Amino acid sequence: MRNLTFTLIFLLTSLMVIAQGSISGVILDAETNEGLIGASILVGGTSKGAITDLDGSFQITDLAPGEYTLQLTYTGYAAMEKVATVGSGDTDIGSVNMEFESIGLAEVSVIASVAVDRKTPVAVTTISGEKIENLVGNQEYPEILRKTPSVYVTKEGGGFGDSRINIRGFDQRNTAVMINGIPVNDMENGWVYWSNWAGLSDVTSNLQVQRGLGASKLAVASVGGSINIITNAAEMRKGGAASLSIGNDGFLKTGLTLSSGLGEKGWAFSAQGTRTQGNGYVDGTKFSAWSYFLSATKQFSANSSLSFTVLGAPQWHHQRLMPGNFDGVNLRTFVDPDNTGEEFTNMGTKFNWYHGQLDGEEFSFRRNFYHKPKAFLNHYLTISPKTDIKTSAYVSLGRGGGTGPRGRFRTPGSMFDTDFRIRNSDGSVRFDDIVRYNQGATISGWGDPKEVMPDGPAAGSYVVSSNGRINGERYGSGLIRRASMNSHNWFGVLSTLTHSLNSKLTLTAGLDGRYYKGIHYRRLENLLGADAYLSGSDENNPANYITDEVAAEFGSFADDTHDNGNNVLNYYNDGLVKWLGVFTQLEYTTEKLSVFASLSGSNQSFKRIDYFNYLENDSNRESDWEAFLGGTVKLGLNYNIDNRNNVFINGGFFSRQPIFDNVFINFVNEVNEDVKNQNVKALEVGYGFRSSAFRSKLNLYYTEWGNRQFDRSIDNAEGQEILFQFEGVAQRHLGVEVELSAYVNEKLELTGMVSLGDWKYSSDFLARGTNIDLNQPEGESTLYADGLKVGDAAQTTFSLGAVYKPVKGLRIYADYYLADNLYADYSVVESQFFSPGGEVVKLPSYSLVDAGISYKFDIQGIGAVLRFNMNNVLDEEYISELETNVKDDPSTSINEFYDNRGIFGFGRTWNTGLKIIF
Repeated sequence: MRNLTFTLIFLLTSLMVIAQGSISGVILDAETNEGLIGASILVGGTSKGAITDLDGSFQITDLAPGEYTLQLTYTGYAAMEKVATVGSGDTDIGSVNMEFESIGLAEVSVIASVAVDRKTPVAVTTISGEKIENLVGNQEYPEILRKTPSVYVTKEGGGFGDSRINIRGFDQRNTAVMINGIPVNDMENGWVYWSNWAGLSDVTSNLQVQRGLGASKLAVASVGGSINIITNAAEMRKGGAASLSIGNDGFLKTGLTLSSGLGEKGWAFSAQGTRTQGNGYVDGTKFSAWSYFLSATKQFSANSSLSFTVLGAPQWHHQRLMPGNFDGVNLRTFVDPDNTGEEFTNMGTKFNWYHGQLDGEEFSFRRNFYHKPKAFLNHYLTISPKTDIKTSAYVSLGRGGGTGPRGRFRTPGSMFDTDFRIRNSDGSVRFDDIVRYNQGATISGWGDPKEVMPDGPAAGSYVVSSNGRINGERYGSGLIRRASMNSHNWFGVLSTLTHSLNSKLTLTAGLDGRYYKGIHYRRLENLLGADAYLSGSDENNPANYITDEVAAEFGSFADDTHDNGNNVLNYYNDGLVKWLGVFTQLEYTTEKLSVFASLSGSNQSFKRIDYFNYLENDSNRESDWEAFLGGTVKLGLNYNIDNRNNVFINGGFFSRQPIFDNVFINFVNEVNEDVKNQNVKALEVGYGFRSSAFRSKLNLYYTEWGNRQFDRSIDNAEGQEILFQFEGVAQRHLGVEVELSAYVNEKLELTGMVSLGDWKYSSDFLARGTNIDLNQPEGESTLYADGLKVGDAAQTTFSLGAVYKPVKGLRIYADYYLADNLYADYSVVESQFFSPGGEVVKLPSYSLVDAGISYKFDIQGIGAVLRFNMNNVLDEEYISELETNVKDDPSTSINEFYDNRGIFGFGRTWNTGLKIIF
């Protein structure tokens, strides 16, 4: 009887096990058809569920036969439900497409030329907004990209928003940065100032780095690559979030987000605001910033919608700029390994040359302040099932600049730099004593007391000046703080028409128009106790006594004291840029093959108006328009070998117009007659593999940046100037990039990256000289550049990371990063390179460890995220960049190597935050 009982129990148990079923499927992005990693699938009414793997696949086992409702959620996407009936085996629900939760986000992705995995044949890395929000903390926005292949990021001097980024050895002038597909690189010099976009990390939906010429259809400066930031749009779900973050050195950030959800009349609104402030890691780098974001969408019908977005980040921050020769600062100022005992050495890696105290408050000669709101009005229209048009009109208005010292100290019969004399023993600037001196007090060691103006409009006043003269005598010793203003008005429109010729062929064409006016002048910011500043170099006002002080606060649109030319010193000019571009692309797509060919062309024109160096009635005051044609040709192919393996190849040619600063030279309306377009040639091949547990990417690239021009002037034996013009100077950048990610199990994920670059000048270059005085040929000069390493970015980088999720909602991560083969920034026309054997300084390699923990949980139905991050956990001391090229290896000559000017990176920092989602 007992045996029969055990037998029955065994049979029933076996039947129950056999009867158990499972559900499997793949969760995809509805727009890109790419698998969503980490999407959550919960079986309604049970505690069973799963998280999608690297390719978006999932499986839920041990389910009794019956009908179940699956609840699908993924950050940034609309939650959805899917009904599945389970039998005795596996029930495959196939592919499930999830839509963006934000209205219009898919359309913006089209405008922005977002690359699609296994379809777009480019090297690309995509980072979600949620990951950015979790990791950025009190880091700079570009630092999130440090673990991306061939990307090098530094904080530069360490001021708030002063970081910079290089891709494949090319700096920010050769890296296109776009917000929602709209270029933001300065239209005069090509630079990107990240402090102007301090609020981006709070409103990013996703960030995509496309290395190489990339997928953008525009003729943008993507020599090294492009960074495309897609911001949030109006949310379909009603709700909001509140956040609080604190960190080292008084870092404090608060934020609030509100969303109305999609109303019955088709309107949806989202708004976000943040407040950020702190003392800064580096001495004397206090900062204060706000950010705001507003998005409104009107859905007229299924075929037509209108979206309006505005964002901005008014801020001011004290800076530690890379010191120049005038300042007498080098690496030894911060760390002196030889303990020379010289004055102002070994001050520590946080030392800042420009700050001090004024009336008991932190004050600095160097203060950046800016406000650059940018507004987009996007219209999306589906004309027919085969044709749609997406248009973005935008405006960017920037106001602000950066401050610095102006003036000098004077003793009878001589002029001298007293940079060391105006400092305390700890190196801080004696601002209170500068104020006393400017008001006539005698300061020990500063020479004679400041004199009053003997006559003229300011007779009897204490005046500061650098170049002002009265009756041929120079007056006005002392220092003031000036502000160099770089404001602008920028308007543009980008329109893209997409038409499906048939099921496999798609034609895209569009228009890109821009108008830019840069407004540049230097004005008085703080008299530091003096009565006036005397400007003596304005052609229209050669003895201009300036008394209007305008504080450097955030960047004010009400600041108009320069309009009449009164509050102007050193320079005042406008830079005008017009841009008209067209583009087209033909794409052929099947299940396995994707091929594209794109062509773009642009006409860029420059004009300069100088109100300072030319009299009002001088015909040369306003230059002619100088126009340059440019464009791109790109070809690419991706082939999906099977559902796991794919290969791609792309190539292109880019004729890049010169920037404004290269067209007009010598700071006047003098046109550089020899300026030419630069040429970029690129070729890239790649391989990708993905499965539910492992994903890898391998890229090999070659980029040639050529037809660059450099000048060198020397004097011959008779003292006559000989000008050598080097043309066709070229750099070759080639390398290998690998990205890896693996799901070891449902709790552990590993990531890795390695990039090996070989970036150098391609050959020696010869120039024939011209005797400027006699206007005739004279001599030759050779630039020995063959094989010189390109500096300013690490040519070898490596990272390894791990994410461990021991329980639901808890996430622990750690990352290791290595930078090697980093060389000094230098000019290829330095004197040492005009004889054989010139070398480039190689910096010591360094490694960083970051770590953190976050916990996502619910409080009575309200979501919450608590996190803690620590960067440079091991407090590594390292040099992140060099500005000079003193030819010595630190391993053999510490003494001379530390005579270079450079900057040390940050030591250990931390931040923690709490976000409540309602």
